[in-house]
Amino acid sequence: MTGVLWNLGAFIVALGILVAVHEFGHFWVARRNGVRVERFSIGFGKAIWRRMGKDGTEYVVAMIPLGGYVKMLDGRVDDIPPEQRHQAFDSKSVWARMAIVVAGPMANFLFAIFAFWLMFVIGVPAVKPVLNEVTPGSPAAQGGLTAGMEIVAIDGRHVRTWEDVNFALIGRLGDAQTRFEAQDSYGQRREYQIPLEQWRFNPDETSPIAALGLVPEGPRLTLTVAEVVTGGPAALAGVQPGDTLQAVNGEPLGHWSQLVELIQSSPDVSMELLVARAGQSLGLTLTPERRESRERVIGYAGLAPEVLPVAEQYRFDLRYGPLEAIWAGTKRTWELTVLTFQMIGKLLTGIVSVDNLSGPISIAKGAGVSAEFGLVYFLGFLALVSVNLGIINLLPLPVLDGGHLLFYLVEAVTGRPVPEKIQEIGFKIGAALLMLLMGLALFNDFARL
Repeated sequence: MTGVLWNLGAFIVALGILVAVHEFGHFWVARRNGVRVERFSIGFGKAIWRRMGKDGTEYVVAMIPLGGYVKMLDGRVDDIPPEQRHQAFDSKSVWARMAIVVAGPMANFLFAIFAFWLMFVIGVPAVKPVLNEVTPGSPAAQGGLTAGMEIVAIDGRHVRTWEDVNFALIGRLGDAQTRFEAQDSYGQRREYQIPLEQWRFNPDETSPIAALGLVPEGPRLTLTVAEVVTGGPAALAGVQPGDTLQAVNGEPLGHWSQLVELIQSSPDVSMELLVARAGQSLGLTLTPERRESRERVIGYAGLAPEVLPVAEQYRFDLRYGPLEAIWAGTKRTWELTVLTFQMIGKLLTGIVSVDNLSGPISIAKGAGVSAEFGLVYFLGFLALVSVNLGIINLLPLPVLDGGHLLFYLVEAVTGRPVPEKIQEIGFKIGAALLMLLMGLALFNDFARL
């Protein structure tokens, strides 16, 4: 329950910040163009706080924190006295209206740059992309990568951290191959062509890095049990924290991932565990619980291992000076924007499954997890969602900023506004498509619970 409340609180804070930034973009440019703003609201529904500003705008925080709006004086919906007509949104030139509409998404992109800038100034704990091992038979192994190598570039793009590698790989979904540049322990570099035809991964179960067969030098999972879920299969079998797992069904265990694979492939199937406890070996019987995944049925035991920290030589703080961080933040925002558009294109063409769409529940979990890890991770989360919010609002759906922008673009080209009847039909179609998209994202969220 505490975790749910933490996630909800982090989600409300994150969404409140991003909505305020987006709506302030509309507000600021509207005021610069002489449009009267009657209300600036964060959230919808009943107001829980309101204040009338000296500028004549009512500032509101409402109960439902799932968006916000800026209400401008508009002759299409209000009866406006002649002396106020020049302050109405619809009395402004088409170019001014376009600027007001596009200002919201642009504010989200600028905020992402600021969040990344602050993150890089503070410093981000990072791990060098050095390979601990390469999974036999994997695409990475087929391409010739081996343990001990450090990845320095992917398709010509320099990478310094495993996060850089992850971003670069996501953009390669659906491609036939990718080009890695790696150096060995002697500092010698060469290129490797990694085949991607058989590369598939479910983001709920694995990462692009693991699916490719890359095992990073990072925190090491031991075979010593750190935590046992109360009432779970492992607890019922008698496993205790501090036990060291030695064998399953007579087969010696070499690493934790071997145990995970055996458990997940054995739902409702009893297995014999050999564990070391207080200098003695004990035999226990574990029956993994059957759990439904979206694509398959897996076994669950309720165990967590002790984790050894990353070796010092692989850790560093990714930090820039205040001026250099501006360029780093802008570059990261641009890369994230390009990647998002690529993923939208691959989603529309069927290369990426719609199962990967996420809704508010997944976003809330992401907000809670990032907030738990600290400020720099929460800033990175805010920047990521801010970029996505800006891009989504630029999509040419009539209920979004991009739809309004499309109508005004047509007006700028033809010299006359799009007929209200056509706009109304467009709004209905856009609302239906948006509701369908949101419903699908929510369905995926519940499927991941």
